Amino acid sequence: MPASPSRLFAQITTAEPPGDTTVVMRRAVVLGGSIAGLMAARVLSDHADEVLIVERDPSDVDGGPRPGVPQGSQVHALLPAGQVQLERWFPGIAEEAFALGAPLPPSDEVAARIFINGVEGLPPKPGSSGPGLITTRPFLEALVRRRTLAIDNIRMVYGRAEGIDFAPSRVSRVRYVPEGGGEPVAVGADFVVDAMGRSSRLGDWLDENGWPKPPMRRMPIKLNYATALYRRDEKISDTWVVVYHTMAGPGRTARIGGINSVEDDRWIMLVAGYDTDRPSRDVADFTKRCREQYPEMFGAIAEYGEMLSDVITYHQADSRRREFHQLDRLPAGLVAAGDAVASFNPVYGQGMTSAMLHASCLSAYLRSNPSSVRDQPAHAYFDLVRVVVDAAWQVSTSADIELPHVNGPYPRGYKITKWFGDLVFRASQTDPVLSKRLNRVTTMLDHPSALSRPSVLLRALRVGLSTRPRAAVATGGASNGHGAARS
Repeated sequence: MPASPSRLFAQITTAEPPGDTTVVMRRAVVLGGSIAGLMAARVLSDHADEVLIVERDPSDVDGGPRPGVPQGSQVHALLPAGQVQLERWFPGIAEEAFALGAPLPPSDEVAARIFINGVEGLPPKPGSSGPGLITTRPFLEALVRRRTLAIDNIRMVYGRAEGIDFAPSRVSRVRYVPEGGGEPVAVGADFVVDAMGRSSRLGDWLDENGWPKPPMRRMPIKLNYATALYRRDEKISDTWVVVYHTMAGPGRTARIGGINSVEDDRWIMLVAGYDTDRPSRDVADFTKRCREQYPEMFGAIAEYGEMLSDVITYHQADSRRREFHQLDRLPAGLVAAGDAVASFNPVYGQGMTSAMLHASCLSAYLRSNPSSVRDQPAHAYFDLVRVVVDAAWQVSTSADIELPHVNGPYPRGYKITKWFGDLVFRASQTDPVLSKRLNRVTTMLDHPSALSRPSVLLRALRVGLSTRPRAAVATGGASNGHGAARS
């Protein structure tokens, strides 16, 4: 009997180091050197004589986001499940990050304030994975890149991936144009990982070579971000981490906000809206939004803080997933990871964590039946990845489908699922037990099915019957009914 998705999810998210590993290939090639590609390369280093990463952007950009990561300047979150996996594959990396300047929380308690629909909710309790790693995306990516490239059998070349050759039913070569131009270079490959992100061309390359193209599923979200960096100053605010989420509803406009304390004694602050609600790059507009639409610490930092960057905007039109698991034919020796498989509404912080879980799926696949890796399609890998994608997709789209400009697609049983989800969500705002359970699901430590147990429903019903709605927390200067919430 096949294992349930929840059991598979628990196996994938384990913190235990992998057991015995076997070298089963001469050269593995990873297309893309972002978080997903670096994590895949780390896993492959246990199974290949050589791992080659083909990355478009040079690595001398540690001080800022790479051109290939247009969202790199925005607020990023490494969820607790991601930190567990990061430590699993790079032991001691969190301590190294703290030594290099990643900020340590000011106490054993997580110094986070969470606002949801005008109500300040219960903050998450510290987990067993140690202090939370809160940094900018460039800082974390640079650290993971250094650790990855320090492994003897991994090397990186710079160039633009141009295609994959097949001979006839498996991958045989990868072609790329070196940085600076010139003739394409072809390198033999026993195994290829597509980590080229949302704009991956793998589907087109498959189609051009007579293979089926994975179906694409989309949910239009029309998300609009604006982010700026400020010098951290306790005279202005003692804010450490703030997460804010107002859901669309009577008297409310869906908005997201966030403040993180990051390396180099800085705050990174984000405001975001949907559809036609578009923050601009104008500093005055950014400050006005912070002051009028968000809790008081946003306005205080925007008005009185020392701004260290321009206001950087970002737009994401949709969440999307490529359904590789639906393909009945796949060339052997080919997989995809990270945003090349699925990318979600970034306000939920699932991207980097999902990429790290995909790496653990790859490890489980490579260890499960090593003799078949080079000669059999990786259907078993994509079945594992589907478990991770389904879990993240369920969490993010169940909220996004409520946005007034989103018209579906609605999943089967949507009305009863929504009723149950709303019941648990409301109860979690006052009940520490349900708050912890919900938090473990939204941070990808537990599978969403953990919230569908009868004990959870009964507790949510009891809490709902015994409590009254709490008064809304006023936002700084706002009297328009907009509340605060979490991402």
